[in-house]
Amino acid sequence: MKSTTRQKDILGELEASLPPERVNRAKKEAEKEVFRIRLSELRKQMGVKQEDIKAFSQSGISKLESRKDMKISTLLEYLDSIGMGLEIKAYPKKKQKKSDEILLLKV
Repeated sequence: MKSTTRQKDILGELEASLPPERVNRAKKEAEKEVFRIRLSELRKQMGVKQEDIKAFSQSGISKLESRKDMKISTLLEYLDSIGMGLEIKAYPKKKQKKSDEILLLKV
């Protein structure tokens, strides 16, 4: 058995033993943490150092990258500073087909 299969089994058992509200809360917190990590990694992949970003101070970048929540305008400014754009899509939660997506913003 592969280790990823074992991990899924263990996670499934753990989720089943906890109240659904607690599982949902934990998943939302995990998503926020992943977002924080992705911002830092994205900047690094673009070859941009914190001190290279003129729109924010170095300490401001550090704080921004460790935030778990931020305004879209702040995210847009950050992404623009590292040479990236942003696309926001809406989609029905029940259907996950690409054709059901609606583009709300592309900057």
